[in-house]
Amino acid sequence: MKSQWECLLQNLGVWEGSFTNFSAEGILLNDTPSHLSLEGLNNNQTVLLTLCRSGRDDLVKEYSSVGGGLLFFENGSFSEGLIQLAPFSEFGAELAFVHENRRLRLVQLFDKAGNLSRLVLIREHLAGTPATEPPPLQVNDLLGEWQGQAVTIYRDLRSPDIYSTTLKIQLDDTGQLIQSTSFGERTITSTATIKGSIILFDQDPEKQVQVLLLPDGASATSPLKVQLRQPLFLEAGWLIQSNLRQRMIRSYNDKGEWVSLTLVTEEKV
Repeated sequence: MKSQWECLLQNLGVWEGSFTNFSAEGILLNDTPSHLSLEGLNNNQTVLLTLCRSGRDDLVKEYSSVGGGLLFFENGSFSEGLIQLAPFSEFGAELAFVHENRRLRLVQLFDKAGNLSRLVLIREHLAGTPATEPPPLQVNDLLGEWQGQAVTIYRDLRSPDIYSTTLKIQLDDTGQLIQSTSFGERTITSTATIKGSIILFDQDPEKQVQVLLLPDGASATSPLKVQLRQPLFLEAGWLIQSNLRQRMIRSYNDKGEWVSLTLVTEEKV
């Protein structure tokens, strides 16, 4: 099993792409080209991050360890964000996938009142490799049955949990979306309304969750409002190929504490 540091090193290289800002309703606000370098120094004992974005100050950070709100999977995919939901404070996290020469990263941001305020989609490829990109995600891309495997890692770095998953997505006669998720012995079924690029799970007015369909086969699953004393999760999805999808889930408990990170790799059957 790789150490967290070895997992971080899976991201070394020069990544070219863009930062695209969306409103909470999925309206494209702006798109900024980016150039990000992750360079290993001192025989990879240190990693230097340099981010250049058009018209903005460069960001330079140096890493010599992994911790805080950051966790990596063995393939280099990761999530970084706040470890505690606090009252009257902004909240958010990044969920990032790595696949071959491409990375897809999604940042979900909430305002001080807890409302979903905006999203940032970051699409990158290794410099010198083709910048292939799937089309924007559509509801029809998700319909069917998906079978996969999930890996859950924990902040306290205890042994990961590995288990099988099944996701079934279909439309009923009225056009409502029906989703059934099975992991281990547990199955959860829920229904949603489709409004353009938004899939809204709104059976409970207090806990409305939306799935926003985005460019590059991406999706963002977010509560419309994060609330104290209630568990919550943030999820990103990436349709890498028509029959291959990954999802990442960052989970918080009812005390607002970040507890785990799950990566699901699933194929359409």
